[in-house]
Amino acid sequence: MSTTLERIAPFTNEPVKKFSDPQEIAEMQAALARVKARFGERYPLVIGGRRVETEKQILSRNPAHKSEIVGSVSSASAAQAEEAIELAAATFESWKRESFELRAEVLFRAAALMRERRYEFDALLVYEVGKNWAEAEGETTEAIDFLEYYAREALRYGGEHPIVPFPGERNELRYIPLGVGAVIPPWNFALAILVGMTAAALVTGNTVVLKPSSDSPVIAARVVDLFEEAGLPAGALNFIPGSGSVIGDLVVGHPKTRFISFTGSKEVGLHINELAAKTAPGQRWIKRVVAEMGGKDSIVVAADADLDAAVEGVAVSAFGFTGQKCSACSRAIVEAPVYEAFVERLRARVAKISVGDPSLPDTGMGPVVSESAFKSISQYIEIGKGEGRLLCGGNAIGDEGYFLEPTVIVDVAPEARISCEEIFGPVLSVHKARDFDHALEIANNTEFGLTGSLYTTDRAKIERARDEFFVGNLYFNRKSTGALVGVHPFGGFNMSGTDSKAGGRDYLLLFLQAKSISEKLS
Repeated sequence: MSTTLERIAPFTNEPVKKFSDPQEIAEMQAALARVKARFGERYPLVIGGRRVETEKQILSRNPAHKSEIVGSVSSASAAQAEEAIELAAATFESWKRESFELRAEVLFRAAALMRERRYEFDALLVYEVGKNWAEAEGETTEAIDFLEYYAREALRYGGEHPIVPFPGERNELRYIPLGVGAVIPPWNFALAILVGMTAAALVTGNTVVLKPSSDSPVIAARVVDLFEEAGLPAGALNFIPGSGSVIGDLVVGHPKTRFISFTGSKEVGLHINELAAKTAPGQRWIKRVVAEMGGKDSIVVAADADLDAAVEGVAVSAFGFTGQKCSACSRAIVEAPVYEAFVERLRARVAKISVGDPSLPDTGMGPVVSESAFKSISQYIEIGKGEGRLLCGGNAIGDEGYFLEPTVIVDVAPEARISCEEIFGPVLSVHKARDFDHALEIANNTEFGLTGSLYTTDRAKIERARDEFFVGNLYFNRKSTGALVGVHPFGGFNMSGTDSKAGGRDYLLLFLQAKSISEKLS
């Protein structure tokens, strides 16, 4: 491999297809047809490069047409998970010795392959998790960005690092990998977050045991194939979908698991953190946990805000991908002088959101991901009807898929359940604040701290929010979703996780440890 940091172009974000060109529309429709033609295909485990079929299968359903099976994925047993960890540990001994340059080259090739097949990955996201075309394309470009960005970052970490010179000694600082990592990604960014977590662990010289969400295992299987095609050696990435109750605790608690990279709910993240803190017999390290968890994200609308821009930002942030982003706006906090006007404009804007099959090009909002999500969100809507006034939505749509109307509940108290508990669906609560002080107080009243936005034309309010609005990603006069790799390093405070700042310059450090080497000169 001959790639060097000096020879490659600086990182730039992958352009997003807008599907305004007839050729792009035709290519997307062709990809949807190709992916649908593979519905029902079986996907094996991958352990040490070996494909393993199991009797127990995970059926991945199309949430827009729940009778359709996107794929049937083998489900790992405890013994198979144990084998995967052992083989990952054995492979680590060789993979860790490869150069940063060689490992980065694998990511560059993976990015090139994904770029060539972007429409098929878009189509998989449409069918397996219900994203509309725009949301799917945005996620695929983010996955490409993670590969390109982390490859460049690996080359930086593999280079020389400045230290203070000392007479009579030759000193250096180098970064070395940790070991076997359990990578446990979510379904809501089934491609981008999975790729980012996995690529970061691999490019830094670690090996991975990948346990994807049971709601999106087909996308994960295709990513594993892509990494192999890009030149990743057998055993570096092991694919073990399965029940959390069967293999989850085993993978996290295993003495040869060195770190756990997790994105998902607060409850599961806290359980992982607790389990990882217990030292297993034979364990030789303190396990590292990289956890990104939930959010209860607010957009504050000040009395001086551009109201049309604020309404648009709230609607897009709340109902993009059916409210199933950890960065989604689930609370709009509006100063009293503009509250009634905001509510009426929001009602009109939400009425324009089309709900339907995400495989169709003009669909605005698709289904929620699963039956369990549908039931949980529906229960919260009923709770919300008792905690505020239903402005719009609140109903299920048909019975072919897991469709819910975009739902807005207004006049909600800051301490209400729908104000404080993560719902993870198309439900927005709206709160009236007496003034800007009160708005910030409400914005900070949950246990989370992931994203937030402020709409205002007042520079003094912006400066106050910089200091007082306690979230990991804060935006002014724009939506709370859509963080770009390299531009908006992403991660939250409090119960939103360990603030890992995915897509930032510090992220790869979470998968490395520093070794200081000193030689006395004669």
